[in-house]
Amino acid sequence: MNEIKFSTEEKAIIVRRIQLYFSQELKQDIGRFDAEFLLDFFAEEVGSYFYNRGLYDAQTILAKRLDDVADAIFQLEKPTEFSPRG
Repeated sequence: MNEIKFSTEEKAIIVRRIQLYFSQELKQDIGRFDAEFLLDFFAEEVGSYFYNRGLYDAQTILAKRLDDVADAIFQLEKPTEFSPRG
């Protein structure tokens, strides 16, 4: 997997959210540099877990949709003496 990178705008938004969380939930102020450091840490250390979970979820949705398509095609089949399904 490639390194997780955010645009400058995305990073600024995430850093502000980290600062807000620390302020509201932990009653601590955290500077921009420390918030960026924390973001980089999470991106490097746990980002892959979130990324993989997103892939697994997408794969599950795609498999369900493919099953639906296969069922729809099966319903369109006309009866014949030869059936590839057994």
